[in-house]
Amino acid sequence: MSEKLIEVKNLKKYFNTPKGLLHAVDDVSFDINKGETLGVVGESGCGKSTTGRAILRLLEATGGEVLFQGENILKYDKSRLRDLRREMQIIFQDPFASLNPRMTVSEIIGEPLAIHKMVNSKEGQSKIVKELMDTVGLSERLVNTYPHELDGGRRQRIGIARALSLNPKFIVCDEPVSALDVSIQAQVLNLMQDLQKDLGLTYMFITHDLSVVKHISNHIAVMYLGTLVEKASSKELFKNPIHPYTQALLSAIPVPSIKHKKERVILKGEITSPINPAPGCRFAKRCPYAKDDCFKVSPELKEVVKDHFVACHYYKEINNM
Repeated sequence: MSEKLIEVKNLKKYFNTPKGLLHAVDDVSFDINKGETLGVVGESGCGKSTTGRAILRLLEATGGEVLFQGENILKYDKSRLRDLRREMQIIFQDPFASLNPRMTVSEIIGEPLAIHKMVNSKEGQSKIVKELMDTVGLSERLVNTYPHELDGGRRQRIGIARALSLNPKFIVCDEPVSALDVSIQAQVLNLMQDLQKDLGLTYMFITHDLSVVKHISNHIAVMYLGTLVEKASSKELFKNPIHPYTQALLSAIPVPSIKHKKERVILKGEITSPINPAPGCRFAKRCPYAKDDCFKVSPELKEVVKDHFVACHYYKEINNM
């Protein structure tokens, strides 16, 4: 039986705005098994990145629990949180904005080692930095270069090396390949999968690209306006999408064939405001199957097939189940 490394229970993150309370993440729950990857997908503004940052406590959660190896880390004080940083890291979306332009490659990768006093000498730090550069496929000759002198792929490899420097167990990958060329994307994804196998890493992989998430994930969670609408294994989700929103997302994946015409699901209607949302399904205004109940009662995320969870009142009628 797989061991749970991360357990997220009823996680909430709200922001105060002049118009009211913005529900960025609302009652989200999921688990991530040790050594596996959970892909998180959804359109811009659905709360994917906010969820990842709330788990790492880069943003303080409004409510809920985040269990790491069975302990609720949202209750950790500053001292314990500092130690936790060694176990949990993040790879940011923009490989240029997330790197200090005034620091060289070796200084960027070595900074976490210095902050956490992992080595006693500059020689020791330099040795570890070179080993990390070799691990992520960066040439040793780049050790004294600056981020602006490198291309996007090499910059992202620096970000990956920095995240690996403290030997973490869990890494939030916040769209780590979206800013890269397609050929470089494949190289970085393959690198991340190799590192996962070699080091036993656990990933939360946030992305817009559904073909990427299918390639790298064991399980996939679909978010819509701060809520989780569907969660299943990667194979099951692509084979049998149940929620109308997931069906619309998957229909948008381009098929590399002139002969094969794929039927697109075109979503119409206005997007519900995440500020002080009324009870009911957040997707109801755009859902072609919505009924009166959908606008009044928020659907719960329920297991409808083994290990396949869906938040929809009428999933049986929609899918003829």
